[in-house]
Amino acid sequence: MCYTEKVLNTKTKQKIVGQHAKHEGDTGSAEVQIALFTEEIEVLSKHLKKHQKDNSSRTGLLKMVAKRKRLLDYLKKESPTRHAKIIKELGLKK
Repeated sequence: MCYTEKVLNTKTKQKIVGQHAKHEGDTGSAEVQIALFTEEIEVLSKHLKKHQKDNSSRTGLLKMVAKRKRLLDYLKKESPTRHAKIIKELGLKK
């Protein structure tokens, strides 16, 4: 599997942004970023199941998980209702 297969393509990103955007042109809200990180984490997790020794991808995965956690913590502090909604939509653990 080459690196280009691991990253999300434009159509997938647009679909995710469309589902979680709060308004037209919204690409930077916490919900959108969390959804994008979640999708990338799933893709990288599948990759790492096949390629256990790919430590650079593992490092990137851990960094993404940490960024997503920081965004979730921020959203929980700012708006618990939005936090609960995104957790439910993405099927994440609390």
